[in-house]
Amino acid sequence: MRGGREGPRRGGGKSSVGRPPAGRGGRQDRQRDRGDKPGGKAAAGKSRDKSRDMRGDFKPKRDGKFAKPGARSVAKPGAKPEGRPARRFDAKFDVKPGRAAAQPGDRPGSRSRTRPEPRADSFRNEKGRAFPARPPRDNSFSTKAAMAAAPAPNVAAKPKPVPNPANYSAGVQTIFVTPDEDGMRVDRFFEARFPGLSFSHIQRIVRKGEVRVNSRRTEPKSRLVAGQAVRIPPLQLEAPKVREEAPQAMKDREFLRSITLSEDDDVLVLNKPAGLAVQGGSGVKENVDDMLEALRAPHADAQRPRLVHRLDKDTAGCLLVAKTRFAAAALAKTFRTRAARKIYWALVAGVPKPKQGRISTYLAKFEDDEDSYMRIAKHGEKDAVHAVTYYAVVETSAQKLAWISLKPVTGRTHQLRAHMAHVGNPIIGDPKYFNIENWELPGGIQNKLHLLARRIVVPHPRGGTIDISAPLPPHMLHSWNLLGLDENRFDPIVDAPEED
Repeated sequence: MRGGREGPRRGGGKSSVGRPPAGRGGRQDRQRDRGDKPGGKAAAGKSRDKSRDMRGDFKPKRDGKFAKPGARSVAKPGAKPEGRPARRFDAKFDVKPGRAAAQPGDRPGSRSRTRPEPRADSFRNEKGRAFPARPPRDNSFSTKAAMAAAPAPNVAAKPKPVPNPANYSAGVQTIFVTPDEDGMRVDRFFEARFPGLSFSHIQRIVRKGEVRVNSRRTEPKSRLVAGQAVRIPPLQLEAPKVREEAPQAMKDREFLRSITLSEDDDVLVLNKPAGLAVQGGSGVKENVDDMLEALRAPHADAQRPRLVHRLDKDTAGCLLVAKTRFAAAALAKTFRTRAARKIYWALVAGVPKPKQGRISTYLAKFEDDEDSYMRIAKHGEKDAVHAVTYYAVVETSAQKLAWISLKPVTGRTHQLRAHMAHVGNPIIGDPKYFNIENWELPGGIQNKLHLLARRIVVPHPRGGTIDISAPLPPHMLHSWNLLGLDENRFDPIVDAPEED
């Protein structure tokens, strides 16, 4: 066979012996290069259609029908599924097949047979199902919080509920007494500094020695001095309640502003109308003391204005109010030392004799089943108090009525009314002390108490002098005009002594 065609080629070429005929061997060679068995299922499956169920697994057709859901695909080890996947019918979860990134072990230039990568805007769960990807969450902004903060257009925002006052504990602390608190009692000091503290708790911690003033024990009634160090023990306090603006408070504030004669940061002078009570009591619906709450500032530690002195319900005129604790203490001391100068105007029956004088008596309170009033008492009698009043006649009207000016040295209850009735010249319109029988009221004069707190002169707590005068109330102004009295006439009471 030497020199035959079947002999070995020169140059080390391969022999052509055993080659299959051309036209058939090409496909078998390609199958052998890929590692597939000729006529195997992998080759046969290439010509078959492929499909996907809703989970994304590839399933071969059997006799023209889809495989049952959940059935496993049978393939030999090492076989790789081929074929073009069918498009999903659900557009939301449709994933286009694409070329995956090269994995370790893949041949150079070959296509990856791994599952196609999902789109950038989707992800797959553990079962292979594709879902749209969520954007990254930004913890710095909350949509719910933004929706709650921004009310709907043209819709009023609902008011937030006010939380219930919660108890909280304060540790041991040291507080220094301010100049405004100079002379204040210890228990009042705690009431002002800690509004949520009960009175019984204040008394208990002071008596047990938990409160120290300059490192020493103290008493509830002891007076503090500016600059002293007060040791405050741990306290159980209630959070201050949020005060709501009520319609009545707005009305009270407007009314007080309308009758204000003078005001600064410390002192307020009101022109109290006749018929308005200064303080509450039985049968009293409205009073000035309750109205002063409307002037308190809205913050929790705001100070409440307080009365410095009192006027009778039917007496009109100047009423002094302290707006701060410092002013209240200073003005209270002024009235205790009788340094305050008060002048009253009155219209009385008859003309007092002499026209200027001094009335000095003892007064005691008398009560019966219907009413209570002040009566003239004797020296040394039980509950009797000394009362002194200076008076002066300003002008007369037909010797039947007299306009007098009064200057009380002491400040007893109903002092002026009881004194004028005692000398036989009761004040016109006085329902308690007018004791003249068969006396007729002149025509046109109203049967109301003709008594006015005309003027008040006191030292100002910050320096200087407070000197305020009140005008005549409507019913007294009507009587003055009817009788021809001149309210600008000189008042001789200014020459009366300042003290008893």
